[in-house]
Amino acid sequence: MARPSFIELPAADIDAAKQFYSNAFGWALTDFGPSYACTMTGDVDVGLQGDMTEAPRAPLPVIAVDDLEAALVAVTAAGGTIVKPTFDFPGGRRFHFADPNGNELAVLQAD
Repeated sequence: MARPSFIELPAADIDAAKQFYSNAFGWALTDFGPSYACTMTGDVDVGLQGDMTEAPRAPLPVIAVDDLEAALVAVTAAGGTIVKPTFDFPGGRRFHFADPNGNELAVLQAD
């Protein structure tokens, strides 16, 4: 079953964001390179995107699926608009889409 697996936040100052969330909520964040960190609870996690050329404009819900290609077909058939084609990242592959109201979401298939 597809479910939100994490929410990605833009973080122009990734170090300040990591320190804030660690201090405020006790979150342990795992670094995935110099510009990305994520909680790894296995529930709904939070990712911090410090590369502002890759960061979403607003919080980005990410939906985990078992079959990325099938999800891409389903999203487009349902009227979604692909705004970022499928790409690889450390840990999996994903694409971004806009729903009929213009909300941007992403779909992820983990490795």
